[in-house]
Amino acid sequence: MAKTKSAYVCNECGADFSKWQGQCGECGSWNSLSEVRLGPTPSNRTEKFSGYAGAAGAVPQVQTLAEIDLAALPRFSSGTKEFDRVLGGGLVPGSVVLIGGNPGAGKSTLLLQTMCFLASGMEALYCTGEESLQQVAMRAQRLGLPTDKLKMLSETSVESLVATVQQIQPKVMVVDSIQVMHMADIQSAPGSVSQVRESAAYLTRFAKQTGTVLVLVGHVTKDGSLAGPKVLEHMIDCSILLEGSHDSRFRTLRGSKNRFGAVNELGVFAMTEQGLKEVSNPSAIFLQRADEVAAGSVVMVVWEGTRPLLVEIQALVDDSHQGNPRRVAVGLDQNRLNMLLAVLHRHGGVLIGDQDVFINVVGGVRVMETSADLALLLAVVSSFRNRPLGHDLMVFGEVGLSGEIRPVPSGQERLREAAKHGFKTAIMPAGNAPREPVPGIKVIAVKTLQEALDAID
Repeated sequence: MAKTKSAYVCNECGADFSKWQGQCGECGSWNSLSEVRLGPTPSNRTEKFSGYAGAAGAVPQVQTLAEIDLAALPRFSSGTKEFDRVLGGGLVPGSVVLIGGNPGAGKSTLLLQTMCFLASGMEALYCTGEESLQQVAMRAQRLGLPTDKLKMLSETSVESLVATVQQIQPKVMVVDSIQVMHMADIQSAPGSVSQVRESAAYLTRFAKQTGTVLVLVGHVTKDGSLAGPKVLEHMIDCSILLEGSHDSRFRTLRGSKNRFGAVNELGVFAMTEQGLKEVSNPSAIFLQRADEVAAGSVVMVVWEGTRPLLVEIQALVDDSHQGNPRRVAVGLDQNRLNMLLAVLHRHGGVLIGDQDVFINVVGGVRVMETSADLALLLAVVSSFRNRPLGHDLMVFGEVGLSGEIRPVPSGQERLREAAKHGFKTAIMPAGNAPREPVPGIKVIAVKTLQEALDAID
């Protein structure tokens, strides 16, 4: 019997080593190496898949960029505008999409709705390895989806799945989930680093060579990142996270990687009894404010992908009863909050070092860009002084370490979005001030943090 060989693979970057070591020599991560048992490669692990026109036996031809026909890969809609927005305009033949999210976020529901729609016009296959076929059918019946066209398969073996797919030849295929899939020649349990990496690589090669749209469902860790080796995110074309808290019916679909469109694109859905329904005007649901605005609340405009989004940011400043005052940020970067509070003290003259500061972005939206800096500081000052800001005030701008207000991208589009929703006053960087007045809104252009504080006094 042949001796089994082992290798050690980094979970973060995918680098492999001949022996275990505490730190990865490639990316520098600590305790990230996992043992992978290397088995013999059987003859059925072929790189060419039969059954598809032009998939096997063809000799690759060298072409220039000008000779490549882009019309050969037309996008097609998933049936949901918000999903298409995050994908960059629709599904691309031969692409691999990875969708992750917390348990119960609605990943299977969204994909089941999408596949039922696509099955009405093309061959579509939904492979489930975590649920039985009866469970999926019960969900489809509860959601009132058409069930006469979509083909279903319950399988966890990659080899058996590919053999079945070669007979059906679908244009779109869903694998739910990649963590339960396994290959016979990998001597480790399903969900391990080696199984996830090899299964995803094999399915990805199949999708590329056959032109099949492959959608993989992935699990997430406690911190919300995708589980499994980091190389999994490198080999796929589009990585999407479905986020949402259990106490809210709204879900956000955010793209963190997309080879066919913009990253950080955001799609908003509402969880209903009929499944996930797209929200065409997300700003309206995040601006459900009371008639009388309390101190510490202000509306800001953030740029998500290719569109502006109005969200409310709230701040609560209270006397601290501890030696080390707390700094809590929900929906924003904790370290950036500490930095901005130091800028507020140094260049704004507002000392809150002995106060607890709590920041929350309403609606569960996570703000990734720096345009929320000025709105955050004005909300903190409003709560600290107990002075409510105007109900029709909108704020955006980046705050530098020297107290200057820096311009942000797409300032004109942000201003027009605020005017469309009825805001009358806007505090914004002087670098984003419009050359011509925007009807219905007064612009207060500021260059420093002190000018912005004077504007709300």
